[in-house]
Amino acid sequence: MIAIAQETSFDPEEMFRLYDAVGWSGYTDDVDRLCRGLANSHLVLTARDERGRLLGLARTVSDDEHLVYVQDLLVHPDVHRRGVGRALLERLTARYAHCRFFLLSTDHESTPEGARKHAFYRRLGFLSYEEKGMSGFGLPRNRPPAADPSPEG
Repeated sequence: MIAIAQETSFDPEEMFRLYDAVGWSGYTDDVDRLCRGLANSHLVLTARDERGRLLGLARTVSDDEHLVYVQDLLVHPDVHRRGVGRALLERLTARYAHCRFFLLSTDHESTPEGARKHAFYRRLGFLSYEEKGMSGFGLPRNRPPAADPSPEG
């Protein structure tokens, strides 16, 4: 039995174990920052087993009117393919059914993880941005300085 619940406080050790299990070192490098980010999210849902063990987590950034962005959706590898990710995502899609845009990003499908993740999202009815006539952009964190916009630059 999987219990899905909204949570607002987060145990750093528990969050570290889950994020570390999926290899998201960008979050585990500073687990206190991770917990602050979770606390500042619009919604955080957790999936737990009958003993209370954390199996997965989903969090959103949203204005709760037009846009919801699924920032994180992760499931401990020990319980992959047991409906945990599906249960979290279905709860989110129901919760935000009124929003115009329901967005998320994932690994490119040419990567080993990406192919599996794309198949998962497609089974749940998701389309790529391109298939919806949209594009997505990201600003690299470590980037060269911007070109000088002045006419002389």
